[in-house]
Amino acid sequence: MIKKIKLLNKDEIYAILGVQDRNLKALEKEFKITVTISYDDENGDAELSLNGLHSRVDKAYAKIQKNLDILRVPPAPNASAEEKVPFAGGVVFRPAHASPVKPRTQNQNEYIKLIWDRDLIICTGPAGTGKTFLAAACALRALQLGMTGKIVVTRPIVEAGEKLGFLPGDINEKVDPYLRPVYDAFQAMLGAERFNALRDAAVIEIVPLAYMRGRTLENAFIILDEAQNASPEQIKMFLTRMGLNSKIIVTGDITQIDLPSSKQSGLISVKKILGKVPQIGFFEFENADIVRHPLVKEIIQAYDKWEKKCK
Repeated sequence: MIKKIKLLNKDEIYAILGVQDRNLKALEKEFKITVTISYDDENGDAELSLNGLHSRVDKAYAKIQKNLDILRVPPAPNASAEEKVPFAGGVVFRPAHASPVKPRTQNQNEYIKLIWDRDLIICTGPAGTGKTFLAAACALRALQLGMTGKIVVTRPIVEAGEKLGFLPGDINEKVDPYLRPVYDAFQAMLGAERFNALRDAAVIEIVPLAYMRGRTLENAFIILDEAQNASPEQIKMFLTRMGLNSKIIVTGDITQIDLPSSKQSGLISVKKILGKVPQIGFFEFENADIVRHPLVKEIIQAYDKWEKKCK
């Protein structure tokens, strides 16, 4: 049996095929079918032909169509012109299943404005101030508006406790716990199904920082989380991945450095090195901006006092 499905543009082609056709190869392996693709260079679209047993082709077709349906979700029909621009009405991102994401402090408000204004932002501050969550919300809004083609989020993998080599599973399973907080943020705003579809289609990519070497990221919204655990060399390597029409947000908390005492945090040195570059935005949150459980603010303040006494 042969079944055909149309991919309407290069974004859909990239999303369904994946990097070096990895998604397509995985689909063929999963359903034991053969997939061929014919391109129309003039119109910029393509057509997939799924060939194999009837039941397997139907299941593969349904999986592709489901991912396309998620990718093709149109804007709300009654959305106002104001809602079609970034940060309209104080709303950063409007999830389909949850309350709108809005800044909850004046500093969060200023942070979001800086994200839209600059292509490179270095943001520091204590846990719970929304550094990464708001950056992710801005990334989703940019994707929704067609201002970017993909979202890339990366973290340095710093071992604290068990060694990676002793954890069970392959390399992806070993690093998954380190990236789980980023998954949680996107799932909170997208829902698990849509997040998984966008991740499978490589529209949202979440990878360890070590995997960034040698890449150039164009038309992308890129977030480096937990940057306090990256070395100066890693920060330099990451920042130079920036391609045309891309935006980079670097976030971290210099009070929670997990690097060995002999290693310097690149987040501390980056302002000294790049502080005089006018196109780069620097932002710092305070304890007053913590928006988690009220106890979090009390805990951080108590630890700050204790650490000052110990010095």
